[in-house]
Amino acid sequence: MADPATYRPAPGSIPESPGVYRFRDEHGRVVYVGKAKNLRARLNSYFADFAGLHPRTQTMLRTASQVTWTVVGTEVEALQLEYSWIKEFDPRFNVRYRDDKSYPYLAVTLNEEFPRVMVMRGAKRKGVRYFGPYSHAWAIRETVDQLLRVFPVRTCSAGVFKRQRQLDRPCLLGYIDKCSAPCVGKVSPAEHRLLADEFCDFMAGQAGRFIKRLEREMREAAASEEYERAARLRDDVRALQRALEKQAVVLPDSTDCDIVALAEDELEAAVQVFYVRGGRIRGQRGWVVDKVEDVGTAGLVEQFLIQIYGETESAPREVLVPELPADAEAMTELLSEQRGGPVALRVPQRGDKRSLMETVARNAHEALKQHKTRRAGDLTTRSLALRELQEALELDEAPLRIECYDVSNLQGTHVVASMVVFEDGLVRKGEYRRFSIKAVEGQDDVRSIHEVITRRFRRYLAESEKTGELANLAEDPDDPGGVQAGAHQPIDPETGRPRRFAYPPNLVLVDGGPPQVAAAQRALDELGIDDIAVAGIAKRLEELWLPGDDDPVILPRNSEGMYLVQRVRDEAHRFAIAYHRQKRSKALTVSELDDVPGLGPARRAALLKHFGSVKRLKGATPEQIAEVPGIGLRSAEAILAALHGGTAPGAAGTTATDTGAPGAGDQHGGERT
Repeated sequence: MADPATYRPAPGSIPESPGVYRFRDEHGRVVYVGKAKNLRARLNSYFADFAGLHPRTQTMLRTASQVTWTVVGTEVEALQLEYSWIKEFDPRFNVRYRDDKSYPYLAVTLNEEFPRVMVMRGAKRKGVRYFGPYSHAWAIRETVDQLLRVFPVRTCSAGVFKRQRQLDRPCLLGYIDKCSAPCVGKVSPAEHRLLADEFCDFMAGQAGRFIKRLEREMREAAASEEYERAARLRDDVRALQRALEKQAVVLPDSTDCDIVALAEDELEAAVQVFYVRGGRIRGQRGWVVDKVEDVGTAGLVEQFLIQIYGETESAPREVLVPELPADAEAMTELLSEQRGGPVALRVPQRGDKRSLMETVARNAHEALKQHKTRRAGDLTTRSLALRELQEALELDEAPLRIECYDVSNLQGTHVVASMVVFEDGLVRKGEYRRFSIKAVEGQDDVRSIHEVITRRFRRYLAESEKTGELANLAEDPDDPGGVQAGAHQPIDPETGRPRRFAYPPNLVLVDGGPPQVAAAQRALDELGIDDIAVAGIAKRLEELWLPGDDDPVILPRNSEGMYLVQRVRDEAHRFAIAYHRQKRSKALTVSELDDVPGLGPARRAALLKHFGSVKRLKGATPEQIAEVPGIGLRSAEAILAALHGGTAPGAAGTTATDTGAPGAGDQHGGERT
């Protein structure tokens, strides 16, 4: 823990301009990002009365070892830069919004020639229009099933669409009129896109226009004695009405807004949002926040607006919040720029919007209550697990960062290794790494562990040396705050991102017993690293082995420390197996070409890229193979002869009859693994 007085900026060195500041720890990691209208006033508040600060703010200041800042022109620029840095560095002391679950969206892929309607989760993609989120995927599918009667947009995957186009016949949905069958040309791309646009308009709240149009066409059909068509239109109207019945009317038809409400205590907060489009509730979503800094409702609202409406989605015309942020005007300007139109930020005082805000707030209180029930012992459990490991392994401090390594191979072939990272007892998938072990005769798990540890920490030492060079900039008298080049930070000056192996672990775990542990320790000793603990976990009895010890450390089977070690080991094993299977699959794909004399890796890759699979290559003629750059006619004939077991295929211009044309369902590489 550092003393804040040791890195307090010199008096008068901090500008009074708007800007964004970053606190970094001794390893250069950003632990907190903040913005201020007046940088000098804001930063001085951290150092003027340390005893009077909130305990969590005191912890942040002790964790940090330096502070840097960047001056900007306006408060809007400060908001934008603060959001970018929070997203890039993921500081541990900033408010971080986490979904309390994964919400499904109804998505329309308008970026494709024939747009597709589908249920989608995860990160949003450019060119795709989203509706929701919804609480359950089945709710989306019921709605889509009703709407496909009126807007028969395709819902099939790219593979199914391609197969039906090759077969020149529609799928089942095309036969029952729930798809316009663009795969077989029943509608043109323009006609299908019009259907997709109308589907989006209906979901965006323009339902009344379509219902009135269908009712008018139904009456016209009945007047013309086209009773079958009139009956179909009647059923279409009922389908749209049933879809609308699933969405409650809460506000006037022209209202588009998001209603944000919070429920909070001293440590956590729950945020709920209702999405209202066309006066109807179109979706709902929730987040949970760890209040690792001293922040009130206004600060939570500000961070929510920055993070949620940053890049993933734009704000609607109106956002209703429980309390306006401190820089409401700057925030409104930022949201308006991102939306490309005016955005109103309001606190509802009366009427229907106030009643709806109270409903959303009740949902937020219920979400916080449920979250606390689920996580009643979670933070305590993680702390207990880390403390048990510290005591069992006799570490100087709790292993807040654990790296685990595992080796995977099949009879000594395709040897790979994985590195997974747990921080504060939680996975950090962005820090995962995988290694392809160099092919050496006699290579085994012990040698592989030694190689991987050596490669990982050699990179760490190299990047630490670069960091030390950057640290010299902090001594520049013209740069007392260490602003230039990000002094002391393990950041790549070319990319602006953290270097890949910049942060050392407190504990290195290896999957194995004494030999593997000894190999890992030997690798660290050879590099001169003596401040990182090493341990191994053996699968047989789940015991922990320390370097040089004759007896293992036995943790109780039901202890939280053992559960944490098992989770770390299992995650490393899963990650290594996944990489090994990937390499093995790729090798099997080209296995037949490996036996062709005189065919090197470059020409094998060129053949596979041109034909797509070995099966298609077998069905080609020598002339077709000779079209590949670097392949002559004689080489093409030799390749076919080798692939056909020494028997050359038919004469030029013909194909071997026993091969046949490749089917529509062939997999890449012509083989299944």
